[in-house]
Amino acid sequence: MKTRILQNSLRVSLLLAFAAIPMRLQADGGTESTGSKIYDELADGSEQVAKAIVLATKDHKRILLEFGANGCGWCIKLHKLFESDKTISEELKANYVFALIDNNKEHDKEHNKNLVVKYGAEYNFGWPFLVVLNTDGTHLVTKNTGDLEEGDHHNPQKVLAFLKEWEPKR
Repeated sequence: MKTRILQNSLRVSLLLAFAAIPMRLQADGGTESTGSKIYDELADGSEQVAKAIVLATKDHKRILLEFGANGCGWCIKLHKLFESDKTISEELKANYVFALIDNNKEHDKEHNKNLVVKYGAEYNFGWPFLVVLNTDGTHLVTKNTGDLEEGDHHNPQKVLAFLKEWEPKR
């Protein structure tokens, strides 16, 4: 009887401890949520790239692909920086066709994996990572955004320098 009470107490304690984990992660910024999804989890990344190539060719811009997932705190942070920093936002609008490519492995282990492999990020990159393509879709660079981080955020100067480095030469 005492054993059963102890086992039940242990189960309840573990259940409460695990239930509190998501609250702790959210409180310290580990898994932020914007309330709306920024990545289309059902979109075919190859189709997104094809559409971006059409627009880039028409507008004489480069293509910036951001790979990530809706549950990724760093992905949300980078997306917010792209939207909120006026200089970065203007750089993106002036020189890039921008596409968000969902790579949520929890949703579908193969989802857009062909593009992850194609752009060389399969084994050594976490989320988010950036890919720059030339106007015609030629792969120019794959960037681990960990290099753009500073503390608990992406450094706006580093992000802007990266975008300027790969903007089209006019």
